[in-house]
Amino acid sequence: MVELLEAVLGRGAQFRFCAKGYSMSPFIKDGDILTLSRLESLPCIGDVIAFFDPKKGRLIVHRVVGRVDGAYITKGDNCTVKDGFMPYANLLGRVTKVERQGKVVFIGLGLEKFLIAHLSHKDILIPLFNLCHLISLPIRRFSS
Repeated sequence: MVELLEAVLGRGAQFRFCAKGYSMSPFIKDGDILTLSRLESLPCIGDVIAFFDPKKGRLIVHRVVGRVDGAYITKGDNCTVKDGFMPYANLLGRVTKVERQGKVVFIGLGLEKFLIAHLSHKDILIPLFNLCHLISLPIRRFSS
């Protein structure tokens, strides 16, 4: 799929595919349709990018949480471990749209992406989600 993705983005077209896995949950869920665009500029902290991970030998879609010496530090929003340093040469495209059940999902790609990246980089994002989930359980039960 990486070769096809590179060919499509290389022609200036967008590439759409179905996300598999839970590493970016809750912002990108298993089965969401992702639209990737060519990297017209350097990725920023918070951008969700697609890259080829040579260690795993596959395409990965994760968020940029840092940059060191020209390499990018990426991490899945629902992961406890960072992916390591990804050189720019391994980056394939930027996620520009997420669709879930036919509707565009906006959260996670706007200005909030900076906060999400910061919380993820500091390993606070997952505990914060878990706390919010626990707090919301009684509220959801009461409103049902």
